[in-house]
Amino acid sequence: MLLDEARRPIGTAPKAGVHTANTPLHLAFSSYAFDRSGTKLLVTRRALGKKTWPGVWTNTCCGHPGPGEDLTEAMERRLSQELGVVPRDAELVLPDFAYTATMPDGTMENEFCPVFRVVVDGDPDPDPAEVDDWKWVDWSSYRAAAEHAPWLISPWSVLQVAQLVR
Repeated sequence: MLLDEARRPIGTAPKAGVHTANTPLHLAFSSYAFDRSGTKLLVTRRALGKKTWPGVWTNTCCGHPGPGEDLTEAMERRLSQELGVVPRDAELVLPDFAYTATMPDGTMENEFCPVFRVVVDGDPDPDPAEVDDWKWVDWSSYRAAAEHAPWLISPWSVLQVAQLVR
């Protein structure tokens, strides 16, 4: 869903045509899935065939809602499709997060991207077209990587983690 500067819907566009050097503002979401203890975060390495940030380690799952799709339902759908996990206890933790980031090749992200924290049971069974690898990591270690070695993870996750630890 395309958005105006006030984050109001103004139309739709195919995902493949949106991420360019002049990406319009659009609606997305990010999710951080934790184990039941709340201390281990499920991180993923983006598939090498992805258009944006291929092979980059990031938070659990990101995506875009379909036209008219509820954001929470879209997040749950993508977690199931990409990782084969069903979220429990979904909580919208950064409802107003937005960012822009540009890859070395000029491809740009420009997203209003609310962030969810969820709990999942068990290990994922990822779709290889979406996820190249995954790991359970200590939340404190991921926070430290975002702060001290931001080049190791996706730019949106670096920005989100900075806001999640406040």
